[in-house]
Amino acid sequence: MGIFRTDGAAISYELSAADSSPAGTFVQLHGLTSCGSREHRVGLDMTGRLESMRVLRYDARGHGGSTGRKVAEDYRWPRLAGDLLALLDALAPGEQVHAAGPSMGAATLLHAALSAPRRFATLTLLVPPTAWETRAAQAGNYRRSAQLVEDSGIGAFVRIGAQVLPPPALADRPRERVPAVSQELLPSIFRGAALTDLPAPEEISRVQVPTQILAWVDDPSHPVATAEALHRLIPDSTLSIAATPQELATWPARTAAHVAAHPAAGVEPGSGPGSTARTGLSAEGEKMVSADPR
Repeated sequence: MGIFRTDGAAISYELSAADSSPAGTFVQLHGLTSCGSREHRVGLDMTGRLESMRVLRYDARGHGGSTGRKVAEDYRWPRLAGDLLALLDALAPGEQVHAAGPSMGAATLLHAALSAPRRFATLTLLVPPTAWETRAAQAGNYRRSAQLVEDSGIGAFVRIGAQVLPPPALADRPRERVPAVSQELLPSIFRGAALTDLPAPEEISRVQVPTQILAWVDDPSHPVATAEALHRLIPDSTLSIAATPQELATWPARTAAHVAAHPAAGVEPGSGPGSTARTGLSAEGEKMVSADPR
């Protein structure tokens, strides 16, 4: 385990190999209130069929083993994208990477790819979240959840969440009921989610990275409509929708094929998209990387 220190947070990460692999680096993100270690159990870790690739997993600020502040704006998706790009500058300098992430992770990748298009060889957007017209209602849900946690504690939030049926694709998966976030930070994280949205459609249409979109049915927080809109907007994209656990189980193989079809190219360190200047983070901040345990 390692720790990457940036403004307002210490990001916990795991890198499968210290040195770059000839096969490249794959970055696995996670969703809201989850963390890197949970994605495999719910079928959203896409690394299982990759061969010889170096894998980077990390916990977004405020999640899992990472720290954060009680500042809602810290958890907006563009801020999380800045964390990702700074982490890549520190751990994979000069390297174009493949990346996958669900929900909040997918949103983080879209913002990062628009800020640093040459940094990514492929994107795999898993169960994209509500966006644009559907975001306002979801933002209201997040604000109410934040208030509930403040008024009644995280246990009340967990009890209400247990009443919600999972989408059919997760029928055979264990449910992660307790957020991988502290009760102290959870209200700020929810309010940050309420403040943010995907980039505007006209910006999305400028994404030039080969993109795979994988969605599932019957999940109002991750509507198929968002996935379909992204597929229409992103020129080089594919879309697959899962309705059963068996279809969900094909996603790692689909991702491995997507990665193999689009080998990574090099990125000159310190120049071009993905450099420190564009992320707005200082070089001093990027150097604050250690191998300290969590």
